[in-house]
Amino acid sequence: MKSEKFKLELGGRELKVEVRDLAEQAAGSVFVQYGDTLVLATAVMSEFEKEGIDFFPLTVEYEERYYAAGKILGSRYMRREGRPSDEAILTARFIDRAIRPRFPKSLKREVQIVVTCLSWDGENDPDEIGLIAASLALSISNIPWSGPLAVLRIGKTDNKLILNPTYSEREKNDLDLALAGLEQNNNLLINMIEAEGNEVEEDVVLEAVKFAKPNLKKLIDFQNEIAKKLGEEKVEIAESNSDLGLEKEIKEFLKDKLEKALYQPLKSGRMQGLNQLKDELLYSVEQNHSGKQGIAKEIFENEINEIIHENILKSEKRPDDRKLDELRQIECEVGLLPRTHGSGLFVRGQTKSLSILTLGAPGDVKLLEGMEARGKKRFMHHYNFPPYSTGEVKPLRGPGRREIGHGMLAERALLPLIPGFDDFPYTIRIVTEILSSNGSTSMASVSSSSLALMDAGVPLKRLATGIALGLMQDNEGNYKILTDIQGPEDHHGDMDLKVAGTKKGITAIQMDVKIDGITDEILKKTLEQGKRARLQILEKMEKVIAEPRKQLSPFAPRIIILQINPEKIREVIGPGGKVINAIIAECGVSIDIEDTGKIFVTAEKEEAADKATSWIKNITREVMVGETFQGKVTRILNFGAFVEILPGQEGLVHISQLAPYRVAKVEDIVKVGDVIPVKVISIDEQGRINLSLKEAKDEKK
Repeated sequence: MKSEKFKLELGGRELKVEVRDLAEQAAGSVFVQYGDTLVLATAVMSEFEKEGIDFFPLTVEYEERYYAAGKILGSRYMRREGRPSDEAILTARFIDRAIRPRFPKSLKREVQIVVTCLSWDGENDPDEIGLIAASLALSISNIPWSGPLAVLRIGKTDNKLILNPTYSEREKNDLDLALAGLEQNNNLLINMIEAEGNEVEEDVVLEAVKFAKPNLKKLIDFQNEIAKKLGEEKVEIAESNSDLGLEKEIKEFLKDKLEKALYQPLKSGRMQGLNQLKDELLYSVEQNHSGKQGIAKEIFENEINEIIHENILKSEKRPDDRKLDELRQIECEVGLLPRTHGSGLFVRGQTKSLSILTLGAPGDVKLLEGMEARGKKRFMHHYNFPPYSTGEVKPLRGPGRREIGHGMLAERALLPLIPGFDDFPYTIRIVTEILSSNGSTSMASVSSSSLALMDAGVPLKRLATGIALGLMQDNEGNYKILTDIQGPEDHHGDMDLKVAGTKKGITAIQMDVKIDGITDEILKKTLEQGKRARLQILEKMEKVIAEPRKQLSPFAPRIIILQINPEKIREVIGPGGKVINAIIAECGVSIDIEDTGKIFVTAEKEEAADKATSWIKNITREVMVGETFQGKVTRILNFGAFVEILPGQEGLVHISQLAPYRVAKVEDIVKVGDVIPVKVISIDEQGRINLSLKEAKDEKK
């Protein structure tokens, strides 16, 4: 079997590439290893074009394999991988967003990229390695693709930038930035960004990008070397069918009609006008040029694209007549829903997002069990995008990739602001319902979720919001940056950069492009423009609620925290869980116990929590010599009687301590079930309690 190996030093570790003919029927396949994390990427293209479509049919899959981490996971009855985890879906989106813009627009053949993690070392993230592998698999294949792409992760901790930080290093990061780039005319352009920040300034992000660029160039040169040696000749793809006569006829038909339909303040009017005009055009084409409706649709979309670009670049004219940096109308509201623990509504133009917050017990955490992640998750944000939000009729199904991606983006934007478990031991779940969509619903969900957290009384550090910014650029490099993009600006624009944060700084960034990439100058101006918009929105939000409510909702559960001696945990649990289950059943509470002896009692009603905590305190109370109790006789032996003085705590009344005289038989003095006064006379080194009935009676005299 053939094998070609290549190596590159990167971030103090070796990046190893091996091209073998194991997946020989794929158009391109490559193994990439960094540390002991190793992935296989394959690229396959169908032989024929897919008929009747007006989009590029690309699918990107990322496959987690439990064996990669040396684990046997899954349910007891199905010890194998099931549907992709949210983390796997996010990795697939990460790869997809970077590689998609590099395919020819005219490509209508199905292309599938499959990245499989075969080995995971617990230190190096397969995300970036998977994207490098996908780039290489495409670069050496015959699939038309303008690569290669380089990707790196940059961390910043204690004012120090780190290249490709490990998982443990990332936990301490103030900034965690992943970015992909490419070389164009000897310039490095950035074409994808994914970042999380602990309220970092814009300059910190720009500094990290600058730090990454020499290493991105190093990675691109490395891939070019491999592609030059092993790359196949690319399949020629015919450009879109052109018909100059038809194109001229369509332009004449559309004339001023298209601009009139396009430039309307409301999405509903714009969509209605565009759809009606499109139907009229297709009917006319069908009558005069049968079979050319597909070409007509493409020309129609190209005309929209040209009009939007030209009007913005030449006269700064936007479809809804706003200025380039002007926000749509902002409205905020909290406490909309009567029985929920917290709710917030955020409106930006026709984009309307409602977030509902629920507080739960510590035991309500999400249990993570995957190749990379194992543990507990106490803060969750879930995003729903129902069809009515766009005025459409569609089947209601579970969350798709888009919903999972948008939900996680908002979750990451809010996570740095969530109080720690020691300060606020609740499990927090936010669900965002997008009621109406017209641009940047993910950033609207950051805002509405932030409002809901404040409304619920969660001690959030600060309010957070987000904004989406776009770009219009021509072939000469002239460009305009747009604040608060919607509908056609998003669909026909050249960039979608979402940035979320607080007054203090950035907490999350996500950027995708449809062009080759953006320069440092464009990124800098976009972040500056985004900061101004963010501060404007936060000012409006603060007028509604500026700080968390002092009290939790009366419908939210109450948590009481107890600290007991860890050695007493088994007494609270009881044999087979008998004691703890009795407390839960009788008091109507949930109980979570940590190994440290910290106990969390969660109840909807305060009385129930008080009852349960009193029960636990009695069980775990440290008995002192000299105390007296009314105890119940539980067992009788020849040498004495055992008496329960507190729930789960027994002591022995020796036969000599039953009476001030000699007792021949224990049953002559007490019987099982009797309630008698007893005094603690000693506690031995093993914690065994010795009691006296006669001394307790003497004290009563």
